[in-house]
Amino acid sequence: MYTSYIGGKFLKLFNQKEGTDYSAETFFDNMIFPLFFDDEKHLMHVGNSAFFQKPKATDVEIFGTRSKAQFNNLKVSIESDEANMSIMVGAAAKDLQGTTSGQISNINYSIDSEEMYASWFGQALGIGVSGGYVILMNEPEIQWFLFQGWKVYRKYIEQTPSVKDRQIETWNGQWLSLLASNNFNVAESINNLQIETTEVQGSIAIPTKQWSNIVFSISKLYPKRAITGYCYNLSQTNTTFGFINFILPDIRKFYELRDKLFINEESTILGEEEIESLSTFYNFKNACKLGTIGLKAIEPAKLREYMPSGSVLYAQGKDFKFNNNESYKQYQLFKIWIIAMLNKTELLKLASSLAQSLMDFEAQEERGKKVFSTLSKEVRGSKNLKHFIDKITDILPYVPSKAGVFESIVEEVLKMPSDNFPLFITLIRFEYAIKKSK
Repeated sequence: MYTSYIGGKFLKLFNQKEGTDYSAETFFDNMIFPLFFDDEKHLMHVGNSAFFQKPKATDVEIFGTRSKAQFNNLKVSIESDEANMSIMVGAAAKDLQGTTSGQISNINYSIDSEEMYASWFGQALGIGVSGGYVILMNEPEIQWFLFQGWKVYRKYIEQTPSVKDRQIETWNGQWLSLLASNNFNVAESINNLQIETTEVQGSIAIPTKQWSNIVFSISKLYPKRAITGYCYNLSQTNTTFGFINFILPDIRKFYELRDKLFINEESTILGEEEIESLSTFYNFKNACKLGTIGLKAIEPAKLREYMPSGSVLYAQGKDFKFNNNESYKQYQLFKIWIIAMLNKTELLKLASSLAQSLMDFEAQEERGKKVFSTLSKEVRGSKNLKHFIDKITDILPYVPSKAGVFESIVEEVLKMPSDNFPLFITLIRFEYAIKKSK
């Protein structure tokens, strides 16, 4: 399991930074057990493990505490048993009756105790995202930042006795997001520790971050390159999406375009927190199915409500309404994402010009008639390129002065990929809506 590999890489990093010579077992004994498990409240949950099972009363008596008895039971199992999910995090079930027996192989390979111990702190470096999924990253900076948050999590658990324990992966996501907001300054993050909580079935728990929030946070650490994450879920049946590339320079375009497009609107410009809390159309599972996580994966959740009906799946063709400041910020998110996807800021000027041309065209309409308004609406509702050009052609005789604008737009839409056409039409719709609102 990849948890062992990540655990091994982190152990090497720790020994180099701290000048120690820990093996995986001694690191577990001296660092992981005291911090994670030697208390009534544990920091991590590993189903079916010794720390999940109630120890015998006689063992508790011998070793002094419940946790120390569990610790001993784990060590005995690692020394005497073959690798399985109860002693190696992420491994297969012990037998064919287990729910994760699909991972069992008849390939002859051996797993030593060092790999088993390493899997525990490998999993402890997992970043939890909404949906119960975990991302493991082989990046030293991220691993070290997460490690520095473990002691903070223990202190937080001690100071907040009502909060649910065993949420290390969820904590890692919260901690990483907090670090990103403080430019990865650990001391400043600790001093400004503000971890949100929520009520779950009558208990207080730390909520799991949206996957998009985590991706935005990581993009601040690696703004100029792609990195790879191993994405999975461990539960009654383990699920793995494998290795997914995160195209972080594309994600950074959100910040760059915000500053470029709305530089003169400081009073209403999107804050970083508003960008990073973006709800997406794709959940994490479906985002991983795209093959890579970049701009396409962070499509805003409600955008398709305003895309021309029939142009893409789930498009509804609604007209966007500017009701308040929040609706304006939502418009900004939509606009930034569309322009980033189109990858050509000049198209914004063309979209704005066409929106104005359509409004000028409508203004020429005789009172009581709806022909011009209907034609304008049909242009803005175009679900394909042919329909768009046909309707533009129908309008042109009425506004010959706009021939240059129409010609430039048709030339651009003929050159763009077919997937981009619905986005461009939606951009026109938004430009039309904001001009109408003023």
